[in-house]
Amino acid sequence: MHRYLTGSGSTWGTAFCGAPWSDAGYRCRNWDQSRTVRMIKAILVFNNHGKPRFMRFYQHFAEEMQQQIVRETFHLVSKRDDNVCNFLEGGSLIGGSDYKLIYRHYATLYFVFCVDSSESELGILDLIQVFVETLDKCFENVCELDLIFNVDKVHYILHEMVMGGMVLETNMNEVVAQVEAQNKLEKSETGFSAAPARAVSAVKSMNLPELPRNINIGDINIKVPNLSHLV
Repeated sequence: MHRYLTGSGSTWGTAFCGAPWSDAGYRCRNWDQSRTVRMIKAILVFNNHGKPRFMRFYQHFAEEMQQQIVRETFHLVSKRDDNVCNFLEGGSLIGGSDYKLIYRHYATLYFVFCVDSSESELGILDLIQVFVETLDKCFENVCELDLIFNVDKVHYILHEMVMGGMVLETNMNEVVAQVEAQNKLEKSETGFSAAPARAVSAVKSMNLPELPRNINIGDINIKVPNLSHLV
């Protein structure tokens, strides 16, 4: 079990449009509305052996094509030395020179964002860092297995940060607060759904007297049905 996060509390650079990441709640509506190209085309997470652990595409690809994109991306990224920069031209299957692959390598995992070629490399690197630190906060020392067995929660966390390829939130505390609120809601809904089952269990455990099978009132004989199967 390896922890991805190799450092926290670092001073990050400026984000999109020159806005610092410390500005809580930076929203995509502050961008130039004339832009029609999606900022992020895909987000891929795979391990050191190229096994995909998480994939999110913001453009439709057939499943077979998605697997090919992961293999090509892994081939491009994994052969790079740790001392070189963390961005390169996109693979041929995902847009070529029109897109860039920006990645970070944490222990056993690669986090790769495929973005529009005009985007800020440093901004996306910081966004990856925020994503990983948020995962680390939500899963408490996140590891590779957390992504495998909690894929729905990972999608929810990412959805709080990126929607439709556009960044919604870059403040980790805001994202964590939303995740915790969702967890509380799910727990309360689980409690409501379990209430009927608890009620039936309580009835079964009650020590009720044996009901008479027949009731005689004068010349009238009433047969009492067996209701034990209902509880």
